[in-house]
Amino acid sequence: MTVVSVSMPDELLDRIDEFAEDHGYTGRSEVVREAARNLLGEFEDRKLEDRELIGVVTVLFDYETTAVEERMMRLRHEHERLVASNVHSHVGDRYCMELFILEGTLQDISTFVGKVRATRDTLSVDYSVLPVDDLGVPPSGVE
Repeated sequence: MTVVSVSMPDELLDRIDEFAEDHGYTGRSEVVREAARNLLGEFEDRKLEDRELIGVVTVLFDYETTAVEERMMRLRHEHERLVASNVHSHVGDRYCMELFILEGTLQDISTFVGKVRATRDTLSVDYSVLPVDDLGVPPSGVE
């Protein structure tokens, strides 16, 4: 197996070590390998390909890290055909949340989420994806 060196803040490494111990992993490498497999497999759901999707992306960051907010604004403009709506909200005394509502293909949503995740200093990035035709709403003209 190849050994890889990864840089990360001490706080994150501490959380990984604690997670490994609490959940019975043999060590941090096992946790990181599983996390990488999960991340890479997230958008490989063949049932979602070639379908119109709605995506919800939630980003949390410290408001003093202004570069994150600027990056979120640039991403919204770069993907204006994908971003149906965007809400900025203050959370607690020092955090901001960006909520993106997306309408597009799996590939487009995957690309957008990847760019959000690649943004330095985000604290949390969560998302969900739902096919438009599975929303429980009958097609037009059907009662």
